[in-house]
Amino acid sequence: MNILVEDWGGKYQCQEISAKQGINVDKLLEKVLLETDLLELKANPNKKAVGAVIESSLDKGRGYLATVLVQEGTLHPGDVMLCGSFYGRVKSMFNERGQKVTEAGPSTPVSVLGLNGAPAAGEKFNVMTDEREAKSIAAKREQLLRIQGIKTQKHMTLEEIGRRIAIGNFKELNIIVKGDVDGSVEALSDSLIKLSTEEVKVNVIHKAVGGISESDVLLAEASDAVIVGFQVRPTTEARKAAEREGIEIRLYSVIYDCINEVKDGIEGMLEPEKKEEVIATAEVKQIFRISKVGTIAGCIMRDGKMVQKAKVRLIRDGIVIYTGELGSLQIGKDAVKEVVSGKECGMSIAGYNDIKEGDMIEGFQIIEIKRTL
Repeated sequence: MNILVEDWGGKYQCQEISAKQGINVDKLLEKVLLETDLLELKANPNKKAVGAVIESSLDKGRGYLATVLVQEGTLHPGDVMLCGSFYGRVKSMFNERGQKVTEAGPSTPVSVLGLNGAPAAGEKFNVMTDEREAKSIAAKREQLLRIQGIKTQKHMTLEEIGRRIAIGNFKELNIIVKGDVDGSVEALSDSLIKLSTEEVKVNVIHKAVGGISESDVLLAEASDAVIVGFQVRPTTEARKAAEREGIEIRLYSVIYDCINEVKDGIEGMLEPEKKEEVIATAEVKQIFRISKVGTIAGCIMRDGKMVQKAKVRLIRDGIVIYTGELGSLQIGKDAVKEVVSGKECGMSIAGYNDIKEGDMIEGFQIIEIKRTL
């Protein structure tokens, strides 16, 4: 990269640090400040804010949350923000500790609520004076993106048909990618597309931030696709629709697991593997906090049969909050081995207490099956 540090006679400062042990972090900050003085880095805070999106996600309780870095000007709550094909009025802003802030100057990162969608990481944002103007620009950009998408769709040509016949066993794998944050969705989609080979082409036909919905299942059915969820869960309706239509929903919490499985599927080397099977779903109706015991969730069983010592995951608004083991299972004051659908019971999750009313507790077991994709 032709970067020479000062110790080797170059012009770039360097500093060894350890965040884990807290060594030399102060020296690094000192050098950063020295560098800014030498470069005379300046930005005007007295203008409309301009900056870039670092990350975006969907918070079901609050809406779309975009983490942005203000590069020039100052951002205030109430400002009309235009970002790619999305716009909105800034409802509130939070700093890196989740505290509300009333303004964000140059070089300040903040999480912003108020946009009508999840913008892509790296997208530029501008503050506009008129909301109507912002809305019309966002609509035009969305239209252009749609036209671009249609134009870049490759149609079948005689040469392509000839090539596929020559190969002999050409296959296509259509994938729908849903994730908790934009960065994960982008990274996973790019990695899956790169797995395409001469014989097998991987197409990501849809990618978005948020839980897996029924419309995703319908799209998968229409285009014969596999749904890949990263740190998100399908709604009950989506799961039932997928079972009914025979659509495969694969859920992951590690990007490499997903890439490896798709790769194995492409290579046709699907060994028997351990797979999760959801055995029960319960809805939290009431919370009881008992000293020395922790949080007990008063639940009603919606589906399946919950058994003692089952593996469970806590789901809040379609997003996985915690995965662990069931601590206790009881009806009234009596500990029981299992609770069937429709019954009320008390549950606790081992080593975890942050349970809220309206959360879903999903019980699952690991079973060994022959893998197919």
